[in-house]
Amino acid sequence: MSLSPLPNWRQIHERLPIIFPPGIQNRDRSTWEIAARTIFVMLYAGAVEGREQWLRPDQVSRMTDAQADKQDDLSRLNWAKESVRPGKGEIPGRWYAVNTRESIRDDTIRYALIQNAAVIERPGLPTTSPAGRYALQADFAALLDPTLDEAAFQARADLWRDKYLNAGALARIALRRKRAVADGDFVLVTFPNGEARRMTPGDSTDITKAVIEVFAPHFLAKPDVIFVSESGAKVVARDDDLARAVGLNIQSDKNLPDIILVDLGPQHPRLIFVEVVATDGPINDARKAALVKLAGDAGFAAEHLAFVTAYLDRGDPPFRRTVSSLAWGGYVWFASEPDKLIILSESAESLTGA
Repeated sequence: MSLSPLPNWRQIHERLPIIFPPGIQNRDRSTWEIAARTIFVMLYAGAVEGREQWLRPDQVSRMTDAQADKQDDLSRLNWAKESVRPGKGEIPGRWYAVNTRESIRDDTIRYALIQNAAVIERPGLPTTSPAGRYALQADFAALLDPTLDEAAFQARADLWRDKYLNAGALARIALRRKRAVADGDFVLVTFPNGEARRMTPGDSTDITKAVIEVFAPHFLAKPDVIFVSESGAKVVARDDDLARAVGLNIQSDKNLPDIILVDLGPQHPRLIFVEVVATDGPINDARKAALVKLAGDAGFAAEHLAFVTAYLDRGDPPFRRTVSSLAWGGYVWFASEPDKLIILSESAESLTGA
C-alpha cells in the first residue's frame, strides 16, 4: 500500500485554521506550528488510520528539514523504522529538542488533535508501552491531500466538520478519553456508594461506566446498583443484600440484563433494567417480557419498572441496526448526549392530553 500524498508542513499549517474554525476547543493548539509539524510527521511515516502504523511523539522531535525533503516511499518507510530505534548521538538539524516530546504528546496530540477528532489512539496498548500509539484519522488525513484545489478542500473540510466536530461526536471522543485505566488493563467504574470496580476496556465498558456514573445520578433520585455484568457473562458487581431488601431474586439467568439499578428515592423503589449495546442485544419485546416476569416475581408492578437501552452514540451503526427492534414502553439513552432521553411511548397520551 503506497503512502499518502505528502504536503509540506507549511501547507498543512495554512489549512488547519480553516479545518478548525474559531470556537473549536483548544483551537490554538490544533492550529499552531507544532501541530502542523506533528501532522506532517504522521503523514510522512504513514501513521494514518487503517495502515496499522503508529507514531511516537519523540519521532516528531527527530525529524529534520533534510529528511523531510526525501519524499519517496522507501525513504519515508525507512525513516519510520529508524526513528524509533534508541538514539545514537545528536541529530543535526532536528526539529525539536529531546525534552519536548512530553509537550508534543500532551499539549498538541492528547489535548488538541485527539479532542478535535484529527488523531486516533491505538486501542489496547498499555500506558507504559514504548510502542507508537497515535495516527491521523483517515478522513482528516484526506483533507491534507496536496492535489486538492481550494474549492475541493473547502467542500471536504465543511463535510468533515459536520461529521466529526458536532457535539455528539466530540462528546463521544471525550467519553473514550475519560477511561480511568488502572495498570493499562482495566477501567475503574465508580458506583453511587463510592466503591470502584474494575472492568475490561472496550465500548461496552465505556457505556456501562457512563450509565452508572452519569445516567443514574442524573435521572434517578437516589440511585444504587444491584447487578452489573460484562461480556462473557462475567459478573462485575452483585449486591444480594440490596436485592433481597427490595424482594428481587437474582440468579444466573440468561434473561438478566447488563445492569440492574434501583431508585430508592420514591416511596416504592423503582427497578431500572439497562441493556448496554455496543454491538447487539437491545431490550426488545421478548427481553422486556422476561424482565417484567423477573420483577413481577419480586412483587414489582409494571408502573415501578423502567427499561433502558444504552448506546454510545446515536450516529453509531449499533443504534441504526437495532432501533427497529426496541420494545415500546422503554427508553433509549446515549452516553454522548447524557442529558437527553428518548421515550418510546406506548400511547398517544402525551400528544392528545388524554
